[in-house]
Amino acid sequence: MNRKGNAVKTFTPKPADLTHDWYVIDATDVVLGRLASQAAILLRGKNKPTFAPHADSGNHVIIINADKIALTGNKMGKELYAHSGRPGGLRRDSYAELLEKNPERIIKSAIKGMLPKNRLSKAQLDRLRIFRGAEHPHTPQKPQVFEIAQVSQQAK
Repeated sequence: MNRKGNAVKTFTPKPADLTHDWYVIDATDVVLGRLASQAAILLRGKNKPTFAPHADSGNHVIIINADKIALTGNKMGKELYAHSGRPGGLRRDSYAELLEKNPERIIKSAIKGMLPKNRLSKAQLDRLRIFRGAEHPHTPQKPQVFEIAQVSQQAK
């Protein structure tokens, strides 16, 4: 309700208003949490003026140099858990081991945890592409470079 007591209309973007832009993020020395929160914002489309929580206005996000991500705190001693839902389906991997073998899984699980738990989250997570090196095959889409200002301050 506004001041006069009239109901305020909810903005609903039309299908023609929904565009899916492409962004590329360099993960070199970026803290995992900062990277995940910025990528989740881009995947949901919250950076657009036409954002609506019920409409799929998200962007495509490409993350390069996933193996050079910065893990803070004592995450190297902790484990990442995943369960298939079946008996004996618990999968435990340490962050140190995953950083060498599969850093894409670390980043994807962090971003997945920051997306809302609804029907749109799978479609938004499908627009995420993570690459270990600096090259990616999506140059024809002309992705814009998204710069994350603060990088890790820890000395390596």
